[in-house]
Amino acid sequence: MNFFARRILSLVAGTLALAAPLAAREGAPQTFLIVHGAWGGAWQFAKVDPLLRERGYDVRRVTLTGLGERVHLASPDIGLQTHIDDVVNVILFENLRDIVLLGHSYGGMVISGVAQRVPDRIARLVYLDAILPNDGESLLTARGDRASSLDLSKMTRDGFLVPLWVRPDKPHPFDVPHPLKTFTDSVALKNPAAEKIPALYILTVDPGKKPEEDDFWPFAERARDRGWPVVEMVGDHNPQWRQPAATVEVLAGALH
Repeated sequence: MNFFARRILSLVAGTLALAAPLAAREGAPQTFLIVHGAWGGAWQFAKVDPLLRERGYDVRRVTLTGLGERVHLASPDIGLQTHIDDVVNVILFENLRDIVLLGHSYGGMVISGVAQRVPDRIARLVYLDAILPNDGESLLTARGDRASSLDLSKMTRDGFLVPLWVRPDKPHPFDVPHPLKTFTDSVALKNPAAEKIPALYILTVDPGKKPEEDDFWPFAERARDRGWPVVEMVGDHNPQWRQPAATVEVLAGALH
């Protein structure tokens, strides 16, 4: 074999080597990256995980610093930016692309910040009964008058939010104290690329209750004002735990 023949074979082999991983990426399942709410952890979506996989999705569940199985890292210094960094670093270090980024409840604050940082990695944003902030808002200012119903003074201890249902004597997994700073930190929404990401809002409404009576109704209205589709489902605030099959059905139906 002469020099030119060997050179051609070498170039063909190199091209095939580059094409193989590209083909694998193109044929890979779309990734759901799930961000839980306050006091929780990735464990809250354990029942949803296998049901999404059955439908052909890859699923990644993030546990935010100081919560869930990462409770040993808890500190009152943990703020919203820490939790945004948690998710951004999963995306970057795992090299995730074309993801469906889902945030539940407080997780809506987190995914809003993540979208500012890596909009090119996100195919769709999903707010599941979640906070939908405007530029410069914190969770508390986004909730407005409804924030007073939280009565933070009664549940704040040493820089953490500890409502009555958070008890360490429960069997694992259980809710844990949540850093107060994450509720008071604001989020900046100034990246025009993030505004172009398609988004969906899912509002859960307790049986027998009118949608407009729900605490998260104002955020569903914000979503409508932004031109996003809004899907209403009957259920409580944690459908991923109490109604996992119905939650996946709504997600799958809305995304296709």
